[in-house]
Amino acid sequence: MRSVRQNSDLPPMSGALPVALDVQQAKPGAQEPELDEAWTYEVAHPDAPSDLTQLVGENLRRLRTRRGLSLERLSKVSGVSRAMLGQVELGRSAPTINVVWKIARALGVPFSALVSNRSSGGPMLLRGDRAKRLTSHDGKFTSRALFPFDAPRTVEFYELHLAPLGIENADPHPPGTTENIVVSQGTVEISVDGQRFLLATGDALVFQADVPHVYRNPANVDSLMYLVMTYSLSAP
Repeated sequence: MRSVRQNSDLPPMSGALPVALDVQQAKPGAQEPELDEAWTYEVAHPDAPSDLTQLVGENLRRLRTRRGLSLERLSKVSGVSRAMLGQVELGRSAPTINVVWKIARALGVPFSALVSNRSSGGPMLLRGDRAKRLTSHDGKFTSRALFPFDAPRTVEFYELHLAPLGIENADPHPPGTTENIVVSQGTVEISVDGQRFLLATGDALVFQADVPHVYRNPANVDSLMYLVMTYSLSAP
């Protein structure tokens, strides 16, 4: 998993995010972003749910335009290929979890800002059979948000599934980001900046997530985890 604000050369956000912006629309017959073999690893598994694809694309275009960033510039800052960014904006490709986190970090926004549809306040029931999930490229790692996609926030809550023998490599989050993770089912090995921790069912680990970290399922059964992600209060 990845996290909030980084890249100090980008304009800081202030106030609420706008509901809409005057952005460039794809013109009929316009040339689509060039694709190459390298970008395909950024695409979610073919069997992954696609219900977030359009929403992420619309939010990405709005946030990128607000900052005056070209696809080329955002690609250089985020490490995500220009081809993939173009496909995501057009709602034609579902990005992996890692790609969404890289984009959020480069834009200086919480993860939820890219998957938010800004609902109204009040109680919200999150039905399990309607859950929106993001997946890894190989489909072995899935993340379900257990909080409403209504606004960016400093604390986020996730349900994570890791398939047998699955591995998920996570880039460092911005300074001050903390992960608090508990294993509900199975066994998970978590490596934090080279240190390895083997967690059985019921075990929990709290760590500063601004260093490389890896989730690995060493067993032949699925693992289930719950993650609380806390962002630094000092982040702009």
